[in-house]
Amino acid sequence: MPDSLLDLEDRRAAVQRQIARLGDMRSGSITRTIGRCGNPTCHGHRAGETGHGPYYRLTHKVNGKTVTETFSSPASLAKAQREVAECQRFRQLTEQLLDINEQICKLRPVAEAMPPDQGKKRRKRSAGKSRAK
Repeated sequence: MPDSLLDLEDRRAAVQRQIARLGDMRSGSITRTIGRCGNPTCHGHRAGETGHGPYYRLTHKVNGKTVTETFSSPASLAKAQREVAECQRFRQLTEQLLDINEQICKLRPVAEAMPPDQGKKRRKRSAGKSRAK
């Protein structure tokens, strides 16, 4: 059985409240990288070694360009992970909000009466000078 208009409006209000409670957010993705250096005497250069790192980086777009940010501490990484997760939650909630609104738009009745000025054509005022003297 489809939801009633009132149920959908209640669901929409609940999603809007969840969106209002969201915290700091940032888009992008966090990746883990391990580097290999070119120094032949370094442990990270030898085969079978783990290399340098791991390093965590946030990659996101700014004005169409990919920007990468490396984190200086575990605390800054944890903060960025929370912010990226919050952005993902925001995207999920906005998708739900759009779905609910679409259902509301389909269920809401069409108003039969047109607003007073919608059906009438208005006369344009003359741009020329008046002929009366």
